[in-house]
Amino acid sequence: MPHALTLSELIDRYLPPATEVCPTFTENSVYEPIIDGVTYFSALAEQMDALGPGDAVYIAGYQADPQLDLSGRVAGEPGYRPFTDVLAEKAADGTDVRIVLSAAEFSGGVPWLPVGPFRANTLAARVMRAWLPSNREVAEPPLHDRVLLDWSGPLIGSNHQKFVVFCHDGELTAYVGGLDLSPTRFDKSPHHHLRLGVHRWGWHDAAARLHGPAAVRVRETFRSRWENAAILPPRKIARNLPAQYFRLPSGGGLTVINPPDTPLTLPPVPEQPDRPADGTAVQVLRSYRPWSLYRHRGLRRMRRANVTRAGIQEVYRALVTAIRGAERYIYLEDQYFHEAPGGDPRFQLYGELRAAACRGVKIILIGSGRRDPADGGDSTVRPVITRDLRRRVLDQLSPESRRNVVMYRVDNLTVHTKLMLVDDVFISIGSANFFSRSMVGTDSEITSTMVTTGHAVRDLRVKLWAEHLRAPLNDEVTPVLSDLDTALGIWRTEWLPDGHPPETWRRAGSPGGFHPSERALIPARYSSFVLRRESRR
Repeated sequence: MPHALTLSELIDRYLPPATEVCPTFTENSVYEPIIDGVTYFSALAEQMDALGPGDAVYIAGYQADPQLDLSGRVAGEPGYRPFTDVLAEKAADGTDVRIVLSAAEFSGGVPWLPVGPFRANTLAARVMRAWLPSNREVAEPPLHDRVLLDWSGPLIGSNHQKFVVFCHDGELTAYVGGLDLSPTRFDKSPHHHLRLGVHRWGWHDAAARLHGPAAVRVRETFRSRWENAAILPPRKIARNLPAQYFRLPSGGGLTVINPPDTPLTLPPVPEQPDRPADGTAVQVLRSYRPWSLYRHRGLRRMRRANVTRAGIQEVYRALVTAIRGAERYIYLEDQYFHEAPGGDPRFQLYGELRAAACRGVKIILIGSGRRDPADGGDSTVRPVITRDLRRRVLDQLSPESRRNVVMYRVDNLTVHTKLMLVDDVFISIGSANFFSRSMVGTDSEITSTMVTTGHAVRDLRVKLWAEHLRAPLNDEVTPVLSDLDTALGIWRTEWLPDGHPPETWRRAGSPGGFHPSERALIPARYSSFVLRRESRR
């Protein structure tokens, strides 16, 4: 059983082999999962408040709202203060503040293009650069040369990495995950805080906090992103027009997207001491496509200095290794269990899930019950299994093996986490979605993984499953959820151990102390068309 394995055996079984560019940090880096935005933003606010002269904060984001208050307040409420104001104040006092926001090849050069957050990021960058701190008298905006737009990458890709690195008194703390700096991410269980039009709506997300040498690797990722974005060829946009009036870079009244006086390098990183983390091993992984289109004329192609001709697919190799090592269960939370343009069949994970199901591994997939508004259209998500999962996994399994796979959607919730747990010993949290677009690096990604001989993964599983059950943890429920054999029965009655009544987890009081506030987990089924077809057989 995985729980009886030593740390070196866990590393061999669940982590890909370490390399010089992708090391394994063994018992020297602390890994702490963070669930949902309220906890995450509170942690960022506490770290930012502690920053002083000589410290640093580096932010890489897919999108960012300059008006976000990390305490969740909104404009007009007492105490409201945008995080941009805090950053501008810290920069004025001598903190090294740097921000890289995502753009894309065409949306970087044509900022009005309504694709993804890139138009909003162009405006956000301009707002941040012009921000004057409310509590300081300064001669010029402190962030005027500290916010860059990065449109490097494949033609239809994006820079999807989401992480924050702090350096306080020489010690690094890194946050890696799926959370954007947006007010719509400020949520927590039971997800009653947000509304989407007339609909109830929640946002479920995750991040990992890293201390020690593993945090250095996250900082190194930021360094390469910053130095790459700082030397991008200049692009121009209309100087004083709001976002809806951005136009093609031609004619007068233009300004460059990235300031020409941007510092090109980062200060050297302080050497980081080991942080005791007995029984754990951590990896920090990336995805990059190899080629970037920087100039439209002649479609001249340039490659990032830190990316090989084959690209970087560390996230893919890590997830493949963990799935192949699974013995008991694979638990996945993801926004997309389907393919999208820019993917690559060679880097799909469906075959690995099929093979695991054939071995008897229980596979639990958790998806959204309400669509991310950024995806456009109606937010309603039908409680069906995605077409790719049906065709590439379930339809290719025997009826017996198919019973090892379940998919649930969480009602009125956008499940934005990119999280995988395996056998209560492996965890992966990052920005990479399940589809091959993230695995091959069309969207650049960063993900952190950990194996442990301790109970950190089990405890996170208990917390997540209790959240989705809407069941408060108490002295009766916690030990039952901690028992994996009994907890697996949440997802299928037949997965319950012998002797457990079939209503376990399906009615209040079974098991004792189980009193859910509502039913949020909705089993996903085959499409209505498939169900009608099968009913006629």
